[in-house]
Amino acid sequence: MKILHVGKYFPPYAGGMETYLRDLMAAQARQGLDTAALVHQSDIGFNSQHERYQAGEQQLSVTRAAVWARFLFTPISLTFPWLLNRLIKQQKPDILHLHMPNVSVFWALLLPSARKTPWVVHWQADVLASEHSVGLRLFYRLYRPFEGGILRHAKAIVATSPPYLASSKPLAAHCEKCHTIPLGLDPSKLMVAANVKTPEHEQGSPQPRLRVLAIGRLTYYKGFEFLIRAAADVDNIDVYLVGRGDEESRLKALCTELGLAGRVHFLGQLSDQQLAEQFATCDCLCLPSIERTEAFGMVLLEAMYCRKVTLVSDVSGSGMGWVVDEGRTGLKLPPENTRALSDALQNLEQNRDKMKKLGEGGRQRFDQLFHIDQSAADIADLYRQVRGVCSAQF
Repeated sequence: MKILHVGKYFPPYAGGMETYLRDLMAAQARQGLDTAALVHQSDIGFNSQHERYQAGEQQLSVTRAAVWARFLFTPISLTFPWLLNRLIKQQKPDILHLHMPNVSVFWALLLPSARKTPWVVHWQADVLASEHSVGLRLFYRLYRPFEGGILRHAKAIVATSPPYLASSKPLAAHCEKCHTIPLGLDPSKLMVAANVKTPEHEQGSPQPRLRVLAIGRLTYYKGFEFLIRAAADVDNIDVYLVGRGDEESRLKALCTELGLAGRVHFLGQLSDQQLAEQFATCDCLCLPSIERTEAFGMVLLEAMYCRKVTLVSDVSGSGMGWVVDEGRTGLKLPPENTRALSDALQNLEQNRDKMKKLGEGGRQRFDQLFHIDQSAADIADLYRQVRGVCSAQF
């Protein structure tokens, strides 16, 4: 079976959607599917590129369309429709797997070659008309009609968690063709040498400081401001922030204002090996996002595999609170609540045995639900269902 994925970006661009697409394609290749992907270049320029991307033992066919500009984090590519049409005609895919949100997916509505191919839409997140951004609210008015067209034409829609499916307004009119398949992770990139230790352990500290890891784009909806403010209320903890974004300068200024310059560490973008080392040496992972824009939280899976406690905001309708099993794998906290977060961190700092127990529970839940091979197998079953329905119609 031939599958053409249409995504937004692809590694080495750092992001949950990108990591999942890479791992999914590699797992599908191991299962014998013939896969390819059309995505955008991560940098602005005028040159498109085709490559064989090495993912473990698999070589993945990836075409990166030139990006001429960006608008509200959205890549603008005038070559995308031409490349999509060419790839469809060359490869003759059995399924177009469309990963949303992604404005360039809308070109499939206008291309006859695309409309003749069955679509599976992977619904990673709603586009929210955020109260924090007037631009996003105006943008969504233009986005919504095309979004609806994609959903109406899709043969099947994949939602990533039961609560997100239940709370998604765009998906409400299409529930009969929606299927819940959790995201998955290939944990091999997180495997590091067993002798990686924290600096405190290496120095023989009798009471090592709690190392709190937070990963993601430094932007408003990630809620890192609340983690920083919570850290100011708790002694004996350090926070390690991985990522870059438009809020970086403001967050650094906040750390200076609160006297946390030596306790909150901005690490920028890290390689897979460097990130694996951070997971090996941290005590817990905190994902304090404040909106349903955080639909799932791939970093939670990485932490659970590494047997680390997870702390998440219990945002109504987000999948974060479903991924984390309260009291078994981690803690769920009210969003934008600095006091609740600082109390939780204080509790973990004083109860190291509890952290170990929650970490073990997280690994068990990962093994049960979130390995990429399980996600890929469920999606392959869905492909076969879609092909069967389409064949019966002709």
